[in-house]
Amino acid sequence: MDTLRSFLDSPLFLGLWLATMVPSVVWTIRDLRTRNAHLMPLMKLVWTLTVAYSGVLGLLIYRWSGRKEIADDTLGRRGFRSVSHCYSGCGMGEILGVLVAAGLLQLGNLWVSVTTFTLAYLFGYALTVGPLVQGGMAPRQALKDAALAETPSITVMEVTAIGVSLWLAAGAGMGEVRFWTALIVSLSCGLLVAWPVNVLLIRAGVKQGMMDPRHTHHGQGAVRQGHVRG
Repeated sequence: MDTLRSFLDSPLFLGLWLATMVPSVVWTIRDLRTRNAHLMPLMKLVWTLTVAYSGVLGLLIYRWSGRKEIADDTLGRRGFRSVSHCYSGCGMGEILGVLVAAGLLQLGNLWVSVTTFTLAYLFGYALTVGPLVQGGMAPRQALKDAALAETPSITVMEVTAIGVSLWLAAGAGMGEVRFWTALIVSLSCGLLVAWPVNVLLIRAGVKQGMMDPRHTHHGQGAVRQGHVRG
């Protein structure tokens, strides 16, 4: 454990992550503008944020499950598209929660966790409810569908991410390298742990999973009446 924390304390870890994350994001944006320009604007945002949060890991997930170049569409790929959709919103909420609660308000770990958890839920739900309402669904039904489909995924993702962040950071402040490296690692842990949850939800019919990227056309809706596609 001490060895791991020493590694996370090293500016080299943060430097290597940035040196791989930035080119990964650049490659993803370029691919989304050229070879996969047909994808819906929402999914372009989802994949850009996923790679920004998880670097090379996010890029590998995008290449394996989110491009028209995939050989076939499997349950595992659908699960990764679904969890990345959830992850893009939750990640925004989590990062904002950390900046506001820990940085601006300088709250303790408990309130940082509560703020982060709450904002992750709000952003995660917003990315599901918004497209549903845009597609013509009544707001009440959209909220109901989003709660049913996203609550298990968001809960598992955030409990994991917040728990790992608190465990690895071990009281480190925002001015310390380990605070940020722990956040980076924890986000990706949340993504990976929530993936099998999304696979199970899709298999059970609770979620449909985002559309096959080989069959998506620009301007096509991401949702279908009565179901959350995330």
